[in-house]
Amino acid sequence: MTAVTTQPAHSSRFPVLEKYDVLEELGHGGMATVYRAHDLRLGRDVAIKVIHPHLRDSTEAVRRFAIEAQAVAKLRHPSIVEVYDVSSASEREQYLVVELLRGITLRRLLETHHALPAEVAAAIGVELLAALAHAHEAGVIHRDVKPENVIIEHRVRRSPSDEPPPGASTPAGPPATTTPLPGGSHSSSEPGDRITIKLTDFGIAKLLDAQGVTSTGQVLGSPAHMAPEQIEGRDVDGRADVFGLGVLLYECLVGHLPFQGSNPAQVLRRVLEGEYASAEQEAPTVGRTWSRILDQALAPAVEARFAGALQMRDALLRELAHLGVTSPRGTIEAWFDDPPGFVRTHEATMTTRLCASGDEASRRGDVLAAAADYNRALAYAPNDPSLLKIVARMNRRSARRDVVRRTWPWAALALLVAGVGIEVAGARRAGPLSDAEHASAGPRPATPVAAPVDTTPTSSPPITPASARSLARPLVSARLLPRPAARHEVRFSDVEPAHGVRVSIDGAPPSPLDPSGALVLNEKAHTLTFSCASDFCEPITRAIAPGDGAITVPVRLTIKPARLVIRGLPGSHYFLDGDPKHTLESGETGNEIAMSQSAMRVVKVKELETGRLSQGVELRAGQSTVVEFGAP
Repeated sequence: MTAVTTQPAHSSRFPVLEKYDVLEELGHGGMATVYRAHDLRLGRDVAIKVIHPHLRDSTEAVRRFAIEAQAVAKLRHPSIVEVYDVSSASEREQYLVVELLRGITLRRLLETHHALPAEVAAAIGVELLAALAHAHEAGVIHRDVKPENVIIEHRVRRSPSDEPPPGASTPAGPPATTTPLPGGSHSSSEPGDRITIKLTDFGIAKLLDAQGVTSTGQVLGSPAHMAPEQIEGRDVDGRADVFGLGVLLYECLVGHLPFQGSNPAQVLRRVLEGEYASAEQEAPTVGRTWSRILDQALAPAVEARFAGALQMRDALLRELAHLGVTSPRGTIEAWFDDPPGFVRTHEATMTTRLCASGDEASRRGDVLAAAADYNRALAYAPNDPSLLKIVARMNRRSARRDVVRRTWPWAALALLVAGVGIEVAGARRAGPLSDAEHASAGPRPATPVAAPVDTTPTSSPPITPASARSLARPLVSARLLPRPAARHEVRFSDVEPAHGVRVSIDGAPPSPLDPSGALVLNEKAHTLTFSCASDFCEPITRAIAPGDGAITVPVRLTIKPARLVIRGLPGSHYFLDGDPKHTLESGETGNEIAMSQSAMRVVKVKELETGRLSQGVELRAGQSTVVEFGAP
């Protein structure tokens, strides 16, 4: 839950705290409510996160709450919210005291503006990646990087020299984010001094130097922002936050999340498979370079992403510098000062800079870089006649190269066949050549090949990859075409459990299984091995016979039972609460507990003789859990 000041939401009851005067509610989340309060000892306003009453008795909830204090208290960075105080174990209310931020969440900003100019979003990313790099160096992984957990404070400059003349209009940024600087003037003339960006909510952070803080396989975070390894319950490192920052930046640039679906299961599947539309495709003004940076951050494979937050930050800074943005924070500040005015000026400036960059790339022969720059410039100025001519000319060149690349093997084959035919025909007419004639004939001149006809219109859309264009194939006899390879199309039915199933083909490393998709294999025999993430299922193997065509394979995996060890008093009997017919044995041998629907199950154990009931016990497939009953 973020500590952001908004309109007061007065309540008839505020928590009573000894050292703080609670003034108003600012917001609430799944674990806690955030209040604005006054520190009675130090005389300053603070934000206090108070855990919900129904969670106070939950050991896990209180532990996670304490983790946030431990995680953030060890961090000191201008872009990370500062922790001031935490409640003691003896206090009735469990709370965390942090600095009070007067700003707006990035989520609210996106709800108002839909998307941000690419360079503004990248500049925000630079600030957040610096904060994440600091946290990672201290051994803290955030694991829930999303717009709701980013607060931006914009302070309006107020000084006598800044006052507009009478009757002049003053551009205004987003009203909920602006606050005057203390004293009515700014303290520095450096660009960006009036912008503060804070990363909040380390409530589910994983401390790399702590053991047993989170349960193995436990999924914590927001599904649409989680990295694949986080969804699957595997160990995570700083690259999980790189992925989350990639999701955040994609939404800032495009206006919607990269991974979308009609239900959470679809979203999770698309995250695991890396299935999303490129940012450049969704918003052409994003351009190829920003889109490629996002693609690397959002790679499903951990090793394919940026090695860390600093490496991604450097990539953003390089492209900003290439585009002439020397002060990222100043760019953010300029946008907040006047969003509509900034956009108008920025589009014109970017068009000029992109054309200059495209010209330079074209002169050095880098056609792809030139095309990327011109395409993005054309997205800003779609009716610019000079840009249309440049893009049309590059389209024609690209089309010619593409035709030559696609047709030269067939042309060579046709020439070979034609040459053989001419030679045979000549031999039939003139008979075989003598050895002397062979020696005197010399090399045969090559048959000229007509250049492909350029049919590209003079005014054309932006350059597209060759794979996206439809080109006519050369007319070649069907006898010369290779036979299509036979293939198996393997589909799946009755997939259980519904999520987390993986498939290995012929012993290769397993990958997530798409229950609604199909595997395309060649005509040879294959072995498919199905398993579950975190090894909570019994693997099964299916043999695929050689041949071709479509087949359907049922995939029903058995979730491993959990083992419940009860350490109780001699002669006592136990059973799961609600299931008295099945008694459980005490002792180290333990009891197998079926896990038919899920890899995790919460149960309570009851002692028959005394009626005593244990706290909720979390059972996990394939693992042992101990419950202890001491003397009553």
